[in-house]
Amino acid sequence: MDMSSDTSTDTSRDTDTGPTDTGTDGGVAALHRLIRPVTDFIGAQPLDAALGERLNRRFPADGPLYAQVLDLCRAGLREGWICPREHGGIRYGRVIPPDQALGGFSVDIVLMKDIAGPRHRHPLGEIDLILPVSGPSGPARFDGHPAGWLVYGPDSVHRPTVSSGEAFVLYLLPQGQIDFH
Repeated sequence: MDMSSDTSTDTSRDTDTGPTDTGTDGGVAALHRLIRPVTDFIGAQPLDAALGERLNRRFPADGPLYAQVLDLCRAGLREGWICPREHGGIRYGRVIPPDQALGGFSVDIVLMKDIAGPRHRHPLGEIDLILPVSGPSGPARFDGHPAGWLVYGPDSVHRPTVSSGEAFVLYLLPQGQIDFH
């Protein structure tokens, strides 16, 4: 996620995610292996709310893939290979650039706590995996949604917001495209 004021569509330039062995190469490879069944499942399905529902049934927040991704995010944060950048209280970074083996999706991860991020547009859509870490009165929420999958369709715009605590959010971006306003 590029937190600059640049409003151009970002397709590849935010690939500097810090160290690359591990932790890192092993962690990135592990994340790639975990995400591959998800992107295979997505295939050519339209990016819409119905896809979010299907993802939540197939890869639920109480399932093994979710737990493994959350564990990997925690380890990656400790080891410095995810969220190596920080701007305005938001930690972020692109972990995997657009990859044809992942259906052309990039994988970005942010860590946010009770904060709204910068308004942006999803030219081709965005698929989010919401991974709450903590919350004072239950798990944190992302854009009002609990743990699990959330899909924004092409040309959607939002100001990503984590409330009631802290959460990792894993973003799958088609062709890595995101347009900050």
